[in-house]
Amino acid sequence: MKPSVPNEGADNTLDLEAYESDRYSRFRLIPWWDQELLSRSKILVVGTGAIGNELTKILALLGVGKVVVVDFDAIENSNLTRSVLFREKDEGRMKADVAAERALEINPHIDVRALNANIVYDVGLGVFREMDVVLGGLDNREARLAINQYCWRVNRPWVDGAIEVLNGIARMFIPPDGACYECTMGEMDYKLLNMRKSCALLSRDEMLSGKVPTTPTTAAVIAGMQVQEAIKFLHGKQVLNGEGFVFNGLTHDSYKVSYTRDEDCLSHDTYEHKEIVEWEKPSSETTLGELLERAKSDLGEHATLEFQREVLTGFTSPSTGEFHERWISLGGVKEGDAWDSEREEMMRPEMLHGVDGTEDFLDRKVSECGIPPYDCISAKSGLERRHYFFSADRTLVLPDF
Repeated sequence: MKPSVPNEGADNTLDLEAYESDRYSRFRLIPWWDQELLSRSKILVVGTGAIGNELTKILALLGVGKVVVVDFDAIENSNLTRSVLFREKDEGRMKADVAAERALEINPHIDVRALNANIVYDVGLGVFREMDVVLGGLDNREARLAINQYCWRVNRPWVDGAIEVLNGIARMFIPPDGACYECTMGEMDYKLLNMRKSCALLSRDEMLSGKVPTTPTTAAVIAGMQVQEAIKFLHGKQVLNGEGFVFNGLTHDSYKVSYTRDEDCLSHDTYEHKEIVEWEKPSSETTLGELLERAKSDLGEHATLEFQREVLTGFTSPSTGEFHERWISLGGVKEGDAWDSEREEMMRPEMLHGVDGTEDFLDRKVSECGIPPYDCISAKSGLERRHYFFSADRTLVLPDF
């Protein structure tokens, strides 16, 4: 069958010229392909290491209209053997910034934004809610579990990718009814997850970055499968829903695995549309007390507020009981920050995950509580809930996006 060309008619030479000048002409030969759909799509890439580089590169080549890349790390020399977007001159620069720049060099007709942030603590739920698909190129279970929970809350699909040596796996999770990432976790996964935290629940300095042996070849295979599933999903095609594609690069074996949904899994919390409230004031102008007052108006006097993640309010000295106030996201705190060198003791971090109205800091602005911009704070009273999204923060996080 002869492929169609734009404006096919009597003047075939002009038609072929127009066809060849179309950047995406080869894609349009695919019968079900919708390039305009891709140009309107938004995809979040979490992690810009070996897999993340490939994900970003392929999305740029495909002409996906809006891409956000997230990473909190800087480029090291060892990254250069596995990351197609990085150059030797980039050492020391932030990975997300460089990945976004190079993606725009590949395709200047798309919009790519970089967020230099810890995905677990420093990226608001509003960012996830805005995306059509989330792609993960991560090296640790803590970040995967956080992405899984955030995607489930806002009903967004995500595709996880993992590689080690010549082996890899790509798997897709689609809320709200299928198996999720936490459904696949076993006892050893939880044990390794806990190893990333000290007894005080602070990140261990030496475990912040995983050192996993990887190759650019396997990264390319797995990232290709991840993007392929995302593109198929956007077009309404059959995808790996609660399934994984396993690749063995040593033997060239590959196969699919299916995951069973755990009905008791704690990650299966999807916000209903009727429960969502667009909060019109920025988080920098909203106090906890003001938000709690609105929650009580919506849900009754027994309403309480719940954060999307724990925040640190400070440290308490075990020997003196003295409290050192320090409101901050846990993403910016390490185990060493709790060490009191004067008394040679580890201080106890004081965590906060919500308020009930009895606190003495209700006049504190939401943005001053270690809560990232463009996030959400939930309220509950019995079985009723509301989820207040700080939509006014969008221009701060993703201006003109």
